Amino acid sequence: MKVIESQTAVLSNYEVFEHLVDQRQRYKSKKRRGPGNLETVVKELLQYLRTAPGPLSQEPTTYTPASISQLLERLRPFDLSKGEVVMILNLRPASVIGLNTVVEEMSERFTEDQQQEMVDIIADVLGKFEAAEHNRGAGGAAEGGDVNMDDAAA
Repeated sequence: MKVIESQTAVLSNYEVFEHLVDQRQRYKSKKRRGPGNLETVVKELLQYLRTAPGPLSQEPTTYTPASISQLLERLRPFDLSKGEVVMILNLRPASVIGLNTVVEEMSERFTEDQQQEMVDIIADVLGKFEAAEHNRGAGGAAEGGDVNMDDAAA
């Protein structure tokens, strides 16, 4: 394989997931297997993308090609960078705090109302997804408790 132009486009996790699923279907329809190492990488990557707390782990998945273009259109007035939009697609932040980890200098660029509006747009287009519900455990941070290094190792 030859790279014609490097970094001309950035793909979201959903787009990579869809490509791999389509590739698997093409191989199955031709009753053909790819190289062993490719099969392993594809299997492990698909498993990783469908594992909680990732947004693609939600059943049924709320991501569609139309939802991506709709999200891009609705977030356009906020003048977000490509990288910020891809991170929003990949992480689907459910709160202003989560969005703050993705958008650079968010408090200087946007008012509190604009920040909440972005979170509402994300929830409206991609659906609500509370990643914290997957992280509930014995005294974990999702329940309001502190987590220290000893807890993380256990």
